[in-house]
Amino acid sequence: MMLRRGFVLLLPRLVGLLVVACCLVSIVYMLACTPKGDNQQLVLPRVHSPTVKEGYEAILQEREEQHRNYIISLKKQIAQLKAELQGRNVQLKNVQDQYPDPLDIRLDHSNPEKVQANLLAFLRSQIDKAEVHSGIKLSTEYAAVPFESFTLQKVYQLETGLTRHPEEKPVRKDKRDELIEVIELAVGSLNNPEGNSNAKHRVYTASDFIEGIYRTEKDKGTLYELTFKGDTKHQFKKIVLFRPFGPVMKVKNEDVNMADTLINVIVPLAKRASKFRQFMQNFREMGIQQDGRIHLTVVYFGKEQMNEVRAILENTSKSANFKNFTFIQLNEEFSRGKGLDIGARYWKGNNVVLFFCDVDIYFTAEFLNSCRLNTQPGKKVFYPVLFSQYNPSIIYGHHDSIPSLEQQLIIKKETGFWRDFGFGMTCQYRSDFINIGGFDLDIKGWGGEDVHLYRKYLHSNLIVIRTPVRGLFHLWHEKQCLDELTPEQYKMCMQSKAMNEGSHGQLGMLVFKQEIETHLHRQKLSDKKT
Repeated sequence: MMLRRGFVLLLPRLVGLLVVACCLVSIVYMLACTPKGDNQQLVLPRVHSPTVKEGYEAILQEREEQHRNYIISLKKQIAQLKAELQGRNVQLKNVQDQYPDPLDIRLDHSNPEKVQANLLAFLRSQIDKAEVHSGIKLSTEYAAVPFESFTLQKVYQLETGLTRHPEEKPVRKDKRDELIEVIELAVGSLNNPEGNSNAKHRVYTASDFIEGIYRTEKDKGTLYELTFKGDTKHQFKKIVLFRPFGPVMKVKNEDVNMADTLINVIVPLAKRASKFRQFMQNFREMGIQQDGRIHLTVVYFGKEQMNEVRAILENTSKSANFKNFTFIQLNEEFSRGKGLDIGARYWKGNNVVLFFCDVDIYFTAEFLNSCRLNTQPGKKVFYPVLFSQYNPSIIYGHHDSIPSLEQQLIIKKETGFWRDFGFGMTCQYRSDFINIGGFDLDIKGWGGEDVHLYRKYLHSNLIVIRTPVRGLFHLWHEKQCLDELTPEQYKMCMQSKAMNEGSHGQLGMLVFKQEIETHLHRQKLSDKKT
């Protein structure tokens, strides 16, 4: 009874659950299988359904729309970048207008006022770049640009070379005119002060100038600081001036072909066969083998050692298959100027570059090209400053042996000096040499003829190129001071000999040699006791 009563009570509930379940199944079936209205799409198209194509087209359209929007976004970004770039270009142009490029100053002739304003702005910018208002950080003590000082009469300079003195009157006209101009400008500035022009003030003259200092920064300009007397003993007037260097301007752009430019090396000689053998070794390597566009003219004085010299020349000709040489023999006293003059006039070919040379000279193939590049007929002659070698016995006296000649050719202050007082080695076209009048044949012996020719070129309209060259060396040889010389001449000869022997420090070591040896001896005794 109890079970029947419980079943009767549970039955309505079971019926209710079955009804709910049936309803849910019906709903799911309708959603999955029954089509909706004509204006509506299926939620998920089935593979074989007629609406599959339309569904994919919808998806493709959506993707296409997304890509179209992405492209539009990229185009907007590109437009923004172009606008920003244009703005940067405008800013750059404004900067260039304020500090113009040197070539713009030179080329823009359509607006002279703009060119003048640009140039003035550039020159003013040079003052800001130079070490005028404030210092510049330098890497080492050797990077500092030193000042040189001057007065009305003298210049006190650091870089003297061998021909200038620590204190001297400015010999070069450009330097003399430069300092005179600066002093005059400073005096004018003192006599025309800015501000109240009606106020009374003293009149300054060049005699009030005490001293000045100046230095040049090669890429910016020259700074001058001048001191004048003031109104009282302890008062001074100081004027600072600056000469700015202008912009670099292109003058010429040309191709230079030296393939067919021959050099005639002319060597005057008397005796010295061993030196000539050394010279021919250098000539063969540099002139014949490496350069190949060269002729040799030997002008020999006298007959002593002549056969030996001729044999050296002929042996070189055979071994190197070299035929471009001329041997001229003169039965007279040696004269360098005459020998070079005869050798230059003996040439019968086309206009040729003449290189006046000596047997104690060593040159490189690079120097021969410098000889060609720095000469031009009717325009330029070349006067190189060669590097003169000290006595190898002094330079390498502390070594076990003296190095070979090639190893000695080092440009250092311990090995030699720039021979800036010598004018014997020179390159010029034969036409210029003939037109200038050649050497003074009244000068006998060795010396004097080179300076005379050099002055002729200086007095002409030709450009004289004077510069140190790294490929031209004067090899050391002992200098003889003859007994026939006067006491003054002998003294000068010995001074010249000492200058060619070694550097200041090396000669000082020789002077104090005994003192150094004594010190070393005492040091050795002291070490033994300890």
